[in-house]
Order: sequence, then structure tokens, then C-alpha cells
Amino acid sequence: MEFYDALKQYCPKDVQEQTDKAVILHCLEHYADVYERSNLLLHVTASAWITNEACDRVLMIYHNIYDSWAWTGGHADGERDLLKVALKEAREETGLFSVRPASERLLSIETLTVNPHMKRGKFVPAHLHLNGTYLLIADDSEPLRIKADENSAVKWFLPDEAIKACSEPWMRPVYQRLNERMISF
Repeated sequence: MEFYDALKQYCPKDVQEQTDKAVILHCLEHYADVYERSNLLLHVTASAWITNEACDRVLMIYHNIYDSWAWTGGHADGERDLLKVALKEAREETGLFSVRPASERLLSIETLTVNPHMKRGKFVPAHLHLNGTYLLIADDSEPLRIKADENSAVKWFLPDEAIKACSEPWMRPVYQRLNERMISF
């Protein structure tokens, strides 16, 4: 399903999501290039909160640019079905083959700030990620593999440990919300 349609159907769970839904919809309706990272101001991304069948472990990567334990995800790069993006990125960044969606519905939405940084020797200015997050399920006994150009570790955590491992304070409430939602999703 296209992100625009999924977002229109999405029922925000709190004030942050109500605001972010309005902002993201506005951007999708007013920026022709919002699905491309060539839009240096803002662009669409997809993330995955990966859990095992029992929902008692979550998988995170150690993100090289953010220097923190983080969820998997990436840029839409023209793709309008963000579940496809979330699955592709999860597989690429972890080496998992068994990963599958818990549902085709969005787990959460976020408008996230990205600080200026260098990527592959090129300067990337500060910008916004208009993000859709999906809950994915994977076999926690499957071997893991890093993607060296993006992360330096892949590890299963207890849900509360994942939040503590994150060194980005602004992301901890996001991950806390995802932990709470995955139980009842």
C-alpha cells in the first residue's frame, strides 16, 4: 500500500502523532520530490521495529553515522510502499532472511530531525525524515550479519535494554512507544 494511503488510514495514538500526521500529509501533498533524498529539506523514510515471535526481544543495529544503537530503516528513494522499504532495509542491515511483517499497517509515524553529517565523503545538510514505522517479526536464532558501510553491530536486546542502549535521548521515547505497541499490535 502506498504510504499516502496508509497514512490517511492511520489513527494517531497521541498528540505527537496527530501533529506529525498533519505535517507529513501536508508534505506529501505539496512536495513533488518528497520520496527522493534529492529533496535536501525533507524526504520520506521507513523504519522497522524488529521483534521475535514472543515479542520479548528486539533487534537493533549500531548505526555508524548516529553512533548509537538504533532501529533499521532507510530512504524511500522513489518507492511509495514503505513496507517494502522497511523489509528491504531490515534484510540488508541485519542479514536476516526470515523477517516478515506482523501486519501491513503502520506501527507508528514520526517526523524526525537529522543533524548535518558526512556520508560517503559527501556533506548532508540538516533535514527532516517523514517516517513510517512497521513491526517486523524475525527468527532470533537466525545468524546476523552487519552491513559495514552502515552499521558496525547487530544485536538482540530485551525491550527495556534496547532503550537504555540507545545513546540518542530524543529516540528513547520513540523506542519506548514501539515497545509498548508491539505487545498489543
